[in-house]
Amino acid sequence: QGQLVESGGGLVQPGGSLRLSCTASGFALDYYGIGWFRQIPGKEREGISCLTTADGTTYYADSVKGRFTISRESGKNTMYLEMNNLKSEDTAVYYCATADVKCGVNWFKYLENWGQGTLVTVSS
Repeated sequence: QGQLVESGGGLVQPGGSLRLSCTASGFALDYYGIGWFRQIPGKEREGISCLTTADGTTYYADSVKGRFTISRESGKNTMYLEMNNLKSEDTAVYYCATADVKCGVNWFKYLENWGQGTLVTVSS
């Protein structure tokens, strides 16, 4: 059975940066849409970014646009989320995920696989 494994979370000060990684094992990370969502305990999940593997189209939620960058390294079966200028409201558990639909604002509604999550804490 394939799985997605996230890494790279941790504690960072406001204004700082982190890079999250997500490696797929047991299957190729070539689903139509791949990306990230986050969840704060007690709140709904938020789809924050995705990428269409076929053409490289990306989507970013308004809350992270201009600060986060999604990318993919097909040779390593890995995707990344570069997070800059982090804010306290970015504190959450971050999950990578796949869906067999094109990336876009609705990608998040069709998730098929996701990892166990990695915690990002932004605090001084």
